[in-house]
Amino acid sequence: MHFSLSDLVTDITQNAAESGATEVEAEIRETPQEFRFLVRDNGKGMSQEELKRAIDPFETDGEKHPNRRVGLGIPFLIQTAFQSGGGWDLKSEKNKGTTVTAWFDTANVDTPPVGDIPGMFRTLLLFPGPGEVILRRFYDDGKKQFDYEIRKSELADALGDLEDVGSLVLLDKYLRSMEEDDEETE
Repeated sequence: MHFSLSDLVTDITQNAAESGATEVEAEIRETPQEFRFLVRDNGKGMSQEELKRAIDPFETDGEKHPNRRVGLGIPFLIQTAFQSGGGWDLKSEKNKGTTVTAWFDTANVDTPPVGDIPGMFRTLLLFPGPGEVILRRFYDDGKKQFDYEIRKSELADALGDLEDVGSLVLLDKYLRSMEEDDEETE
């Protein structure tokens, strides 16, 4: 079950990381009116028939979870987007990759809370598989604004093994500092 929008982004990004992709991008845009995300990969992609099955909660290829007869990631995303006054888009091309986009009306009472974006980014950077993970964040509430881009390869160059405890602590501090208001840090 997804308790926050960050959980939805994590689930979709995990699918991208497991798709055989060498590069995964996740982009978060947040304003007082809308939370929007995009996840793009250059993995195995899906045919039109596979796309239809991906949005059906009672279909699954059985590869990821052999004993499971349902696949709920994208169906939960679609349901949550519609219930919160938002929408979704799913595009994929076989052997080229997939792009999932979803948006949510943040003023809608049915929209889940955003969740811990820096914590989510830390998780996404640690997914095994893709050689490169690119994270983009845009935030503007009229008073506080920031935008940044993070690349797994650059962080690994600076910190070394991202799974090392010391590197994880520094990574967490860095990600959280990117979300701070400039006035708070002065």
